[in-house]
Amino acid sequence: MSTTPTRGELKVAAFEPATELTLLEVSRCCAVQTGFVMELIEEGALAPLAGSAPEDWRFSTGQTRHVTVAARLQQDLGVNLAGAALALQLLDELETLRAQLAASAAIADE
Repeated sequence: MSTTPTRGELKVAAFEPATELTLLEVSRCCAVQTGFVMELIEEGALAPLAGSAPEDWRFSTGQTRHVTVAARLQQDLGVNLAGAALALQLLDELETLRAQLAASAAIADE
């Protein structure tokens, strides 16, 4: 059985279900203190998917990107948390606009 798609076939990748991470797992994954993640939440740059208390909070694996970017902005550029939150918001908006532009271009090409 061939694993390489032939002409006319689509190869479908198997994805694992989205994993939710605890506060401790996010901090370990991003190499930051849990307090840093909590400060991002207080600043509005990050929001837990579930849980009302820090020990119950759950985050998506995609949210680790925000934590990592915020940490790098602080470490590399000296940006404060408010500035990092604003930068993350602008990056998200840029990503959304690029996706909309790509979708519009795909429709126009049809």
